[in-house]
Amino acid sequence: MTTLATDFPDLADFGHDPIWLIVVKAVAVFAFLVVNPLVAILLERKIMARMQTRIGPNRVGPRGILQSLADGVKLALKEGIIPSGVDRVIYLLAPIIAVVPAVMAFAVIPFGPMVSVFGHETPLQLTDLPVGVLYVLAVTSVGVYGIVLAGWSSGSTYPLLGGLRSTAQVISYEIAMGLTFAAVFLDAGTMSTSGIVAAQEHHWYFLLLLPSFVIYAISMVGETNRAPFDLPEAEGELVGGFHTEYSSLKFAMFMLAEYINMVTVSALATTMFLGGWQAPWPLSAFDWANSGWWPVLWFTIKVWAFLFVFIWLRTSLPRLRYDQFMNLGWKVLIPISLTWVMVVAIIRASIGDDAGLIRPLVSAGAGLAVTALIAYAIWRMMRVPDLPEAPAEPESPAEFDPMAGGFPVPPMPSTDSRSQPVRIDPEPPLPADQTPSRETTDA
Repeated sequence: MTTLATDFPDLADFGHDPIWLIVVKAVAVFAFLVVNPLVAILLERKIMARMQTRIGPNRVGPRGILQSLADGVKLALKEGIIPSGVDRVIYLLAPIIAVVPAVMAFAVIPFGPMVSVFGHETPLQLTDLPVGVLYVLAVTSVGVYGIVLAGWSSGSTYPLLGGLRSTAQVISYEIAMGLTFAAVFLDAGTMSTSGIVAAQEHHWYFLLLLPSFVIYAISMVGETNRAPFDLPEAEGELVGGFHTEYSSLKFAMFMLAEYINMVTVSALATTMFLGGWQAPWPLSAFDWANSGWWPVLWFTIKVWAFLFVFIWLRTSLPRLRYDQFMNLGWKVLIPISLTWVMVVAIIRASIGDDAGLIRPLVSAGAGLAVTALIAYAIWRMMRVPDLPEAPAEPESPAEFDPMAGGFPVPPMPSTDSRSQPVRIDPEPPLPADQTPSRETTDA
């Protein structure tokens, strides 16, 4: 295998690979998506243990590195229990629906530039579309049906509530996520993932479109049902959520779908905002850093930076209340996303591409202002409300001194109700038949 100089692929470079090369690419992408969740599960337990001053897995293999493999074998050997009363077909189909879209979304993620593989020039990407990012949104949206159908087909109350929560959650946060992509489309002028990476050759979009990056980072945590947004699996009130009635490999498929989705949204964030496979500064100044197979390393490092943030959030933050979570999506992220898209459109229309650094600087300045607005709105929504002030106690009247004038004076009835004499009503006369006799009185 030989490598080429840095070359950004475009849509014309796709669709010309031989069948064997397409199969090799597909197997490589699938292997990447299987190995990363295994490593992520192990590192998540290790990192959480380190943050919580624990040891973590250290029994299976050297330093516990085979713990994820052992857990997979254990789940495979468990008995697959199907409760009575479930819709059997949908119950078995739901885990598959959850996994397959998560894998398909990675078909348009670019791993690197044009390279030469056994004499064939090909981009390090399975395929690309003129609407590649919209394809990712459409495919990942199908995955929620696996969660909804799993909760409904289980025939139990708590899985159904978990499925309904996940539906509301994904709808709420996919709207904000799609609006962040709209700002990227406006600035890049294309919806293909390879074109968006090429548009970031000089300026990464997390600098120019900072509000979009912040909103996407929040939305991708809600999209993957991860803490502190893991409301569909809230163990405190849902006993595990939509997968309560699942066991063995069916349960493992839901866990695999969750971690593959984490890798997918992290790769999409890398592609949209962190320059994709391009080397970070100052390595980007060298030609070798953005050519050949080196970009695969930069891409993987960026993806794992996002995965570390997922683990960090799970260890650090408590779960939000459901009303806080929905208010964040509908009352903060979506309105600010709409506003930011209009700001980007105005800047794009008023300042042309020939203005040099003026448009990037204006975009960066406007992005800082809108990001400050996002932080203020989240602070206002999440802060603990001030407790109402307790009513002031009435002032106690001065104690009455009857000898103040040198001789005793009784208090006036209107000055202090507590000092008024207690009225004692006389006892009512007894009826004639209950009047005590003289003998009883003498006794």
